[in-house]
Amino acid sequence: MNATKCIIVREEVWAALSHMREPGMTFSELIEEMIEHEKKRRLGEDIKRIQETEKLVEIPL
Repeated sequence: MNATKCIIVREEVWAALSHMREPGMTFSELIEEMIEHEKKRRLGEDIKRIQETEKLVEIPL
């Protein structure tokens, strides 16, 4: 379902987002790309934290 929502941002945030967009890219596409990037960053942090704090064992296949 497509829904249009208004998000209020400060003018400097709008300008920064505008500069991040590639030609022809919508703000929705930019935000989707940013969300995926953040998900991957968080996953990497979680993996690093687990490797540093948990005792891992190898499972033979």
